[in-house]
Amino acid sequence: MEAIGFPVISLIIFIPIVAAVIILFIPREQGDLIKGIAITAAASVFALSLFVYLNYNARVDDISANQAALLSEAGRDSELLQLNLAVSSQSASVLAGQSMTGTQMFHDGLAFQERVEWLPALGISYHVGVDGLNAPMVLLTGMVAVAGVLVSWRITDRTREFMAFFLLLVAGVYGVFVAIDMFLLFFFYELAIFPMYLLIATWGWAQLREYAAMKLTLYILIGSVVALVGVIAMVLVAQNYFLNEGAAVFATAKDAGILPQSASELSFSMTQITLAAENGAFNVAGYAGVESLTFAKLWFPFIFIGFGVLAGVFPFHNWSPDGHVAAPTAVSMIHAGVLMKLGAYAALRSGVQLLPQGAEVHLPWIVFLTLVNVVYGAFIAFRQRDFKYVIGFSSVSHMGLVSMGFATMNLTGMTGAGLQMFSHGAMTALFFGCVGMVYDRAHTRDIPSLGGFIKIMPWVGFAFIVGGLTSMGMPGLSGFISEFPIFQGMWRASESVSLSLGPFNLSNYYSIMVIIAALGIIITAAYVLRVTSQVFFGDFDRQKYPDVDDITVRERFVLIFLGTPLVLLGTLPFIMAPMLETGLRPVLALLGGA
Repeated sequence: MEAIGFPVISLIIFIPIVAAVIILFIPREQGDLIKGIAITAAASVFALSLFVYLNYNARVDDISANQAALLSEAGRDSELLQLNLAVSSQSASVLAGQSMTGTQMFHDGLAFQERVEWLPALGISYHVGVDGLNAPMVLLTGMVAVAGVLVSWRITDRTREFMAFFLLLVAGVYGVFVAIDMFLLFFFYELAIFPMYLLIATWGWAQLREYAAMKLTLYILIGSVVALVGVIAMVLVAQNYFLNEGAAVFATAKDAGILPQSASELSFSMTQITLAAENGAFNVAGYAGVESLTFAKLWFPFIFIGFGVLAGVFPFHNWSPDGHVAAPTAVSMIHAGVLMKLGAYAALRSGVQLLPQGAEVHLPWIVFLTLVNVVYGAFIAFRQRDFKYVIGFSSVSHMGLVSMGFATMNLTGMTGAGLQMFSHGAMTALFFGCVGMVYDRAHTRDIPSLGGFIKIMPWVGFAFIVGGLTSMGMPGLSGFISEFPIFQGMWRASESVSLSLGPFNLSNYYSIMVIIAALGIIITAAYVLRVTSQVFFGDFDRQKYPDVDDITVRERFVLIFLGTPLVLLGTLPFIMAPMLETGLRPVLALLGGA
């Protein structure tokens, strides 16, 4: 295990689990104690997540410097040591943006690593860590966890079970983001799904909760099973490669410190699979007896879209709005704010990073699905009367931009996608928080029935306006700083990306898609302005809503806590963009340095 003073990543994962177990042993009558333990656990993991985020760059610099110093002290006699020094020199240049191979960049960009053999006979290890891509997602999860517990303070029905399941859900999400072992990623992926089902089916909106919970679970489970089959096949192909023509590559990687000395050819390690991918293990023609077919070309769409189901990729998106609407407020916040990003993150890690040749072949047509997400999702959101359905379909639209950013296969567009994941996560959690605060007091989400709520709930009205302006891509807020690079990356990629369909070749079409996707921004502005006007402005009917009052100090803190990052990231993008670029460079190196 890497010596980091204390296992910060493990603490982030297991504090919510331990807290959940403790809560289940507390008598249900002690509601205040239960809530106190839940918020303490959530605040603790947020503090650790913030620590990881703020110290990531310094940690990577220290690791690179230590590796170079140790190798220098060892001497320069052997040919192997000369290779090690070359690797170390490249490692030290990661943050400087110099060109490096994808495996080395991914390995040397990992910080706060912890690795313990779990099931060595099966190539499974407990291997966690953070890089420039998942560090922002770890921070986002901590933010939504704290906000979710605070928003759930009013829950009185089986508070003990609710808080325990919510913390287990948080732990599962954390585990997926920090996993560097594919088996571990799937383990936590499934751990996140089952608490979600129970939370929606038990505490959700009575009219829809059982249907929505089952629909959500089946969609996500089927998608993950398809992806799991592809990943197992990938692991076996990589093992065969390292046992045969890749044996020298495997030995050199162990000698250079890229892989541990104890590594076996059979492994679920992302680093090891990335090494196999980089050396062409998945690009051998003749797979499954078809001359032009490779493993990467066959399995990429299954793995990418299998995980993409959780990201709401069209046409496998319609579980998401129902899940949003049926879920209690805190679950809607973590569902839209973090879980959908979890799907996009897993698709990028498992699909694009590990099967780059497949990404180059399939992303040029998958981008059409993302365009449907962006425009269709916005149109359907515009047509809704239910306050929650508007935000639910809005999430489908905005997540389409994330996948569109991946399809650019260049640093500009993919950095925009990373920024969009964080921006949309905080924004949509803020949106659902606002919706929940209105619904808790008005007991209706019918937009035409509401009106004038900013007079009674000014904090909620102002927070919703900030979220709405972010959703519209207003300059100075995080929505603009994330969406603009995606469109810019699409435009830049237009000349280099083409799509071949038999004798027909389609080229320079990304630029046209940018223009069509821009309709989504216009429609988004239309439904945001409509909802804001109908819900928060106009006359407030006190006779219709006699019990509506202003929100509490605790709820005001939630709005500030989620709204502040939207302003900070929009005005100071350098606090996150360079970190994301560092995490994306290995992926781009595998894609040919696009």
